Amino acid sequence: MFTTEHDFELPLGYLDSSGTLHNHGVMRLATAADEILPMKDPRVQALPTYLIVILLSRVIVRLGSIAEVNPAIIEGLFSQDLTYLQDMYNRINGLARSSTTMMCPHCQELFDTEMSPPGESSATPWSGSTKRSPSSDSVSIGPTPSS
Repeated sequence: MFTTEHDFELPLGYLDSSGTLHNHGVMRLATAADEILPMKDPRVQALPTYLIVILLSRVIVRLGSIAEVNPAIIEGLFSQDLTYLQDMYNRINGLARSSTTMMCPHCQELFDTEMSPPGESSATPWSGSTKRSPSSDSVSIGPTPSS
């Protein structure tokens, strides 16, 4: 049977303005539109890491007694819950990296390695993180002078 919706239990839970804690929810599989349309959102264009907020607000069908999950709800999640949902999104949509144990053909030593999801090019590897790299904080001052 093909499952399109997946139940989840948040590690901490969403605390609404009335003090109600919402832990249980349902996430559906993402469609192509779920991944494409948020790219037009000005918030995503201004801050690409905001994409996960829009994506989750589109694919979370229910969160506790909250009937409509919107970006403001996702923004109000604790970081641990956001990470949990992001990992779940990647896993159920086949975007999570998987690892396998391999043996070196030369020395016969076993080691773990990550495998790319189907269709991913090694030319554009997925980092698995929305965190900025330290080098992204450097400021460009123009072309590097030649010696």
